[in-house]
Amino acid sequence: MTPSELSAWRKNERARLLRERSALSAETLADLRSRIDHHLERAFPDLVHGILAFCWPYKNEYDARHVAASLRRRGARTALPVVIAPKTPLIFREWHPGVKLAEGPLGIPFPEASPDVLPDHVLLPMLGWDAEGYRLGYGGGFFDRTLAAMEKRPHVIGVSYESAYLRTIYPQPYDIPVDFVVTERGVHRREPQGLKFLDNTQGFSSPACYAGEIAPGYFGEEPKS
Repeated sequence: MTPSELSAWRKNERARLLRERSALSAETLADLRSRIDHHLERAFPDLVHGILAFCWPYKNEYDARHVAASLRRRGARTALPVVIAPKTPLIFREWHPGVKLAEGPLGIPFPEASPDVLPDHVLLPMLGWDAEGYRLGYGGGFFDRTLAAMEKRPHVIGVSYESAYLRTIYPQPYDIPVDFVVTERGVHRREPQGLKFLDNTQGFSSPACYAGEIAPGYFGEEPKS
């Protein structure tokens, strides 16, 4: 593909995947989320150690706030990404219920004034994902730029739905693959020859719902700026 052909293809795929994901019902999303939570908690017990970065859910993405609440109850610290400026790496700020949120780009909340942190683990949402563990995001390049700039790379677990699988995203030199992909089906580990689906996922590095402590506004209120 030429650069212009690749750009057009990715734009079309993003639109299709967003359209299909937006059509998922609340019941379907809750079921998918519960199954993904189960695989994460079972396969990655080390997520309770150190700092876990996750993303506020956007347009029917996997909602990591439930599993983040569960992990905090067992000792994890959690953080959210913050956009500083276009075409620059993200930073991460510690977040837990009670930390003030402001509204960022695309209406996604971010911690307004909490300490900057360096995550040990990242739960990275993926609009699409391919057979080699590459992620199709929203086109801003923020996470690839961030991972490339980090002196110590965190453990990156891509999270998506099986329906978002693509044979390839036609990765470019700036695309950075994830270490694992977790979907409602289970865990895929990245190996030199590509992703490998793992039937037995006990002990890689952990389903509970603590909706009441996820965040103020979880049941419909907008975050307070």
